[in-house]
Amino acid sequence: MKKILATAFLAASTALSSSAGTAGAQTVPSISSTTTYHKVTVDGLKIFYREADPKDAPTILLLHGYPSSSRMFATLIPLLADRYHLVAPDYPGFGESDAPPATEFHYTFDNLAQIIDGFTQQLGLSSYVLYNNDYGGPIGMRLAVAHPERVKAIIVQNAVAHDEGLGPAWDIRKAFWKDRSAYEDKVIPGFTSLEGAKGRHLGSTSHSDRYDPEAWEWEGAHLAQPGQRQIQSDLFYDYQTNVASYASWQEWLKRHHPPLLVCGASTTRPSRCPEPRPTSAM
Repeated sequence: MKKILATAFLAASTALSSSAGTAGAQTVPSISSTTTYHKVTVDGLKIFYREADPKDAPTILLLHGYPSSSRMFATLIPLLADRYHLVAPDYPGFGESDAPPATEFHYTFDNLAQIIDGFTQQLGLSSYVLYNNDYGGPIGMRLAVAHPERVKAIIVQNAVAHDEGLGPAWDIRKAFWKDRSAYEDKVIPGFTSLEGAKGRHLGSTSHSDRYDPEAWEWEGAHLAQPGQRQIQSDLFYDYQTNVASYASWQEWLKRHHPPLLVCGASTTRPSRCPEPRPTSAM
C-alpha cells in the first residue's frame, strides 16, 4: 500500500508540473492509448467517467474538485495506468455527467456522495484507494464512513477535514451560510465567473506564462452554462455540512487509521493522526 501512495504522489507531482508548463516535464503517453471514456446510469442520471486498465490491478478512485471534472486527471492517469486501475467520475452537475436543474435534483454533498457510491457499486469496485481533491474530500470521506472496508488508503490533495484548514477568506463564506440572501451576490459571483476561475489557477504566481489558459477558460465556459450558478450556489451553501462533519471524520481517521498521504504546495507527508498503527507495504 505504501508503494501505491508513493507512486501516485510521484505521478501526481509530474502531472502537475506538466500542466503548469514547467521546463523539463517528462513526455507522457498518448491519453487515447491508455484511457477510455464511458457513461453509466445511476439513479436515473448519466454519470461520465474515465477509466484506465488493468482492471485486476489495485483501483484508485479519483475524485475531482470544484469546478473541474475528471478532466483534471487527464495527465495523471497515463502515468499510473500501467500498474493501477484508474477510475475518475464526473459528479452530477459537473463535466460530462448529467446536470439536472436544481429544481429537479437537490445538489448537496450527501446526494453527490450517494450517486458516486452507486457508481462504484455499478462498476463493482469492492476496494479502492481514495484520491480526494478539493470537493472530492467531503465526498470521499462520506464514502469512507459508509464503507470503511472498501477504503485501502487515502490520498489528500487540497482537501481539509479540520477547522484550521479554513483561513480568513472563509469568514464571508460562513456569513453566507448564516444569511444566504444577504450574501449571495457577494460570494457566488466569484465562484462562477471566468475571472474567478482564472484566479483559482494562477493565485499569486509570478509565472503566469507557465499556465495553460485553456484550463480556466474551460471551467469558465462550464460555469457560464444555464443553471450552473444555482447548482454551485446550492453546493456551496451545503458546504457547511462538511464543516459540521469534521469532528466525526477526524474520529473515523483515528479509529480506522488508513494509510494516508497528504499532498501540499510545499510538503507531502503521511498522516499525523494520534497513535498511528503500523501498516504493511503492499
